[in-house]
Amino acid sequence: MKQLILAEKPSVARNIADALNCKQKRNGFLEGEQYIVTWAFGHLVTLCDCKDYDEKYALWNTDYFPFIPDKFKYKVKPSSKNKNVTDEGAKKQLDIIKALVDREDVEGIITATDFDREGELIALLIFKHINAAKPIRRILINEWTPKEIQNGLKNLKTNDQMKSLQAAGVSRQIADWVIGINFTSIATLKFARGKGSLLNIGRVLMPTLKMIYDKDMEIKKFKSETNYELIVEFQAEGGSYKGKFFYGKNDKFPKKESVEKLNEEIQHKEGKIIEKTIESKNEYPAALFNLSNLQGFITSKYKGWTADKVLKTAQSLYEKKHITYPRTESTALEESIKDKAKNVLEVLKKDIPFKNEIIFNESKKVFNNDKVESHSAIIPTYVLPRNLSEDEKIVYDAIKNRFLSQFMEAAEYENTEVITAVDGGKFQRLFITKGRVLKKKGWLKLYKDGKKDELLPQLEKEEVVEIVNSEVTKKKSKPPAHHTEKTLLKAMETCGKNKGDKDEEDVSILYGYSIGTAATRAETINKLKSAGYIIAKGKSLLITEVGINLIEKFPVKDIMDTDYTGRLEKKLFDMEKGNFDQNAFLKEIYNFTIKGVNRIKYTSKIIINDTREKTP
Repeated sequence: MKQLILAEKPSVARNIADALNCKQKRNGFLEGEQYIVTWAFGHLVTLCDCKDYDEKYALWNTDYFPFIPDKFKYKVKPSSKNKNVTDEGAKKQLDIIKALVDREDVEGIITATDFDREGELIALLIFKHINAAKPIRRILINEWTPKEIQNGLKNLKTNDQMKSLQAAGVSRQIADWVIGINFTSIATLKFARGKGSLLNIGRVLMPTLKMIYDKDMEIKKFKSETNYELIVEFQAEGGSYKGKFFYGKNDKFPKKESVEKLNEEIQHKEGKIIEKTIESKNEYPAALFNLSNLQGFITSKYKGWTADKVLKTAQSLYEKKHITYPRTESTALEESIKDKAKNVLEVLKKDIPFKNEIIFNESKKVFNNDKVESHSAIIPTYVLPRNLSEDEKIVYDAIKNRFLSQFMEAAEYENTEVITAVDGGKFQRLFITKGRVLKKKGWLKLYKDGKKDELLPQLEKEEVVEIVNSEVTKKKSKPPAHHTEKTLLKAMETCGKNKGDKDEEDVSILYGYSIGTAATRAETINKLKSAGYIIAKGKSLLITEVGINLIEKFPVKDIMDTDYTGRLEKKLFDMEKGNFDQNAFLKEIYNFTIKGVNRIKYTSKIIINDTREKTP
């Protein structure tokens, strides 16, 4: 008797088949002595459209909404070229899977789609559609290497143990369908005008757009302030250096006349170094990558990259067995995989010139169950890559170096601060100078680029120095920067709590309380672009006129609220863990939709999106 294994994609199925010695190639599956491996192409089964329930919904009418079916129906996914036609490839593969399930020599089924909400949903809908009656179990692994596949098959979970994850997957799908179909339809009917005009409204789309709107409005309202600085060049015995005048905590001042007067005061005078402090400071590598941090790192460092491109490239590396599961929220590894991580480290460092400086340790920063949610952080596997594309090499090297850096010494800097005093009559005028020198590279050896040292000459406390030059410079305060994909991804991950401004990757997050998931955020940004709500200008994301109109005029404000969306996402997260009731969640979604749609129906007519040609 044999076990049937369902993978999410053909590439993963080939990895599984190779590991299990399934060498017989068939039409839509691979077969061996103990296992048959088949595959989906992502979602093969999807929710029905409104018109599939009743043809009248093909003609949009405000009287037909809100629409929430008593029972949700599913169908084979439609063709990408014609939504009214069934995808023949999907139908053919479903027939193959059904025939395999029904084979007399198949005694059970093993789900090997990605172990996450969407992966579980893909398999669940396929097995329901074909009425699979045989026992279903689930393999839980984080990478598609032969060792992990063999280990995973020894520790299969029952289908009953997956019920909570399945409930969360179905609930997410239904929630997005109900909110998306109803609000998109009623908003387009009420607020859009012109051929092909559509207002795409979504549960995750709207709060993400609101964050970009808020940032752009903050920039628009920003009023620049002009301040002045006094910069003096001193000559010491060891060389020249510059100092900036400061008073208290300020080194910029609003009145130009006051700063110019100070400048006049110090002319033809000597200075004296009254303080010199040298402090050694360690700089540690950032935490291991989760998907959002990886996307932020690559998009900010390399021109032309988007979050979606990073995800697709990482997915390719994952399917080729070179990295672990990429759609993770975690920045640490499970404590149970210390031995595996050590083995990977030994494989990776073998050809590195400074390999003796890469030493395995069990740091809590790296191995910490409290910082792992479902999947560990992204790291390389022991399968070394060959013939990577340029894009794959960029992403792989980033993941590899971030992993290696965790097991190297900290970089060590020597920070020098010098205070120079100049007699100013009643008071001494103080000038601050800062310098920084890298004393030990440590983990920075993994990276070619680095910050240049701010070198100072040899300076001694109590040394008398000469003023050789001084100038008053004008400084204008700069507005906040526009959101980039990096800052927006971080803001989505933290539900806007860090405002997307921090350049840190180690911002702590409340798991589940977010906008979207690691797997969907890049897609959300793409949808905002394709809907015409935002545009990319260089690395900046800017809101369009349609996007501004939508945020300012759309009457259902809760759908834009990051806190409301975060609470919904947290409930889905809790549902995965068996801690929130599916029916209660869906009831909340239905009530929200009914209330919101009715509010729109009885709102005065306003135009948000007008695609008609404007008369010159």
